[in-house]
Amino acid sequence: MKKIAIIAFLLAVCVATGRAQESRQDVSLSGTALIEPYIGSATDIYVHSTTAYGVLASYRFMMTPSSAIEGNYGITYQNKINFTGTGIGFAPGITVLTRTQEISGAYVRSINFRKFNPFVEVGGGAFIFLPIRNMGTTTLDAKQQTSPGGIYGAGVAYEISPSFDIRVEYRGFVTKEPTFKDTTFTTNKWTNIYIPTLGVAYHF
Repeated sequence: MKKIAIIAFLLAVCVATGRAQESRQDVSLSGTALIEPYIGSATDIYVHSTTAYGVLASYRFMMTPSSAIEGNYGITYQNKINFTGTGIGFAPGITVLTRTQEISGAYVRSINFRKFNPFVEVGGGAFIFLPIRNMGTTTLDAKQQTSPGGIYGAGVAYEISPSFDIRVEYRGFVTKEPTFKDTTFTTNKWTNIYIPTLGVAYHF
């Protein structure tokens, strides 16, 4: 009877180990801050934005123990993008209250070091700038705009259990400064949007 119990225990351990080794996918949910830098341009249009806060949902599939592909969807609550300069007028200028969505994909390379797993990623995607029609937006000409661009990032995941880890990452998205399809706002500039994230991932 004792031998049977030991064999049953060993089988259970082997099954659990096999399942852990088969964990090749994860989903994560993170809080984000979207920080757009100040833009000054050759067209004498100046852009200043407030910080937006939101969430980012990600799905990651491990092709090898250290290589993965990732899909992301993010959305922010709102922030203000203010345009000033020639043809617009200086302070207060024109403000567009904006909600931003991100749809992107990336290749992820990670290093396993005990419970810490540093990683880097690079890919592409699009930002969708959605003007919010309320008293915070001071123009009726702003329209929804989709801006393609490139994404990059680096971070670290800390394993808190075989199924969960905490992820901290600095992400960047390089795209053209939005004009909301209004030529008055044209800067002819690219911008690097900073997106720090903090979240939890579940492996399965």
